[in-house]
Amino acid sequence: MLDIRQTPMGGDIRDFLNVVDVVYENDPRYIRPLDMDLSDRLNPKKNPFFDHGEGTIFTAYKHGKCVGRVTAQIDQSHFELHNEKVGFFGFIDTIDDEEVVRQLLGRAEKWLRDKGMEKIRGPISLNINEELGCLVEGFDSPPTLMNPHHRSYQGGLIEKAGYAKAKDFFGWRYEVGEVNKRVEKAYQDIAAMPEVVVRPFSKKTMESDVKTALDVFNDAWHDNWGFVPMTKREADKMAADLKLFLVPEITQLVLIDGEPAAVAIALPNVNELIPDLGGQLFPFGIAKLLWRLKVEGPRSARLIILGIRKKFRSQRKYAGLSLYLYGAMNNGGKKVGITWGELGWTLEDNSAVNAGIRMMGAKKYKTYRVYEKDLTSKT
Repeated sequence: MLDIRQTPMGGDIRDFLNVVDVVYENDPRYIRPLDMDLSDRLNPKKNPFFDHGEGTIFTAYKHGKCVGRVTAQIDQSHFELHNEKVGFFGFIDTIDDEEVVRQLLGRAEKWLRDKGMEKIRGPISLNINEELGCLVEGFDSPPTLMNPHHRSYQGGLIEKAGYAKAKDFFGWRYEVGEVNKRVEKAYQDIAAMPEVVVRPFSKKTMESDVKTALDVFNDAWHDNWGFVPMTKREADKMAADLKLFLVPEITQLVLIDGEPAAVAIALPNVNELIPDLGGQLFPFGIAKLLWRLKVEGPRSARLIILGIRKKFRSQRKYAGLSLYLYGAMNNGGKKVGITWGELGWTLEDNSAVNAGIRMMGAKKYKTYRVYEKDLTSKT
C-alpha cells in the first residue's frame, strides 16, 4: 500500500530530509546537503523565491516507511518572462520503484494542473538558478556545491511516468594548472587594455558587488533557455551567504571605462567539506566546517556564474574576454590551493560557451537532464 502525503512549504519536513538516507544507502558518492540550508530554502519566511513563487511538498510511504519525495512549484517570474503556463517539480529522490515515482509525480501534476498550469518541467529545485536536472551521466563522482546527484535509475523512472527530455545541461571538470598559449595571449591582451579594470569581490563591498554582478548576469543570461532574473531580495540573500564562503581570488569583476562588463564567481566546493556531517551542523558540524574552510582550505570549487554583458560580447575588441576570465580564475585558484573545479552548468546547445570551455582543457564529466510533460492531455 502506497501512501502519498502533502506538506506545506515551511511545515514539518523531517521525513522529506531524511528519506535520502534510504534512497542513497550504500551509495559512496552521495553527499547529504545541510538540513538547515534545505529547510530555509523550503520556508516561505526565509527564502525570497516565495516573493514570486509558491509550492508544496509530497512524500511517499510504503509499509509506513518514507521512500520518496518531490516538490511542485510555480515561479511567477518564469511566467511573466516566457509567457508559458509551466510549473515545475524538484528535489526528486526515490527508491527504485516505478509506482512510487508515478504517484509522486502524479500528485505534483494534479497540484499544478489545479493551479492552471499546462505543462510540468523538472527536476528544477526551486527555480533554474538553483539545482537543475536529474543526473543521467557521471555517477562515479560526488556532486559539487548546488548540483544534484541521483541514482542511475532515477531518470528512467521519470521517463516511465510519461516524461520526455526537454534539455540537457553539462558539467565540466577543469584541472587547475598552466593555461595554453591562446588563453594566455587573450589574458595578456585584455589585461593590457587601459580601459579595463579588474578586481575581486570584497566582504566590505559585498552587497554592491553582488548587485553589480547580478545586473551583468541578468543581461548576459537573458536569452538563455529557461532564464529567470534574480531579484533584489535574492541578491541580498546571496550577498549574505557569500560572506561566509567568499574566496576573493576566485571571483572577478570586470569594468570597461567604468561600466560593469563581465563577472565570474566561483565558490569553494562545500560538499567536499561536509561528507561526514550527515546534514547536521550541530553540535559539532559547524566547527568542522569552519576549520576545513578557513584553516585547511578547500581543494575544489564550482564556477557558479560567468557572464559578459551583451554590448561587450558584440565588440570584436573584447572577443577574448571570456578566455581572460577563465585564465584569471585559473590563476586565482592556483594561489589558494584549488586543484580542480566544476565549470557549469552549461546548455547542451550553447556551442560557443562549450567550445571555449573545451579550449581551456576542461572535460565534460556530468550530464543533468530536465524533463517535461504536457498536462492538458486527458490520457
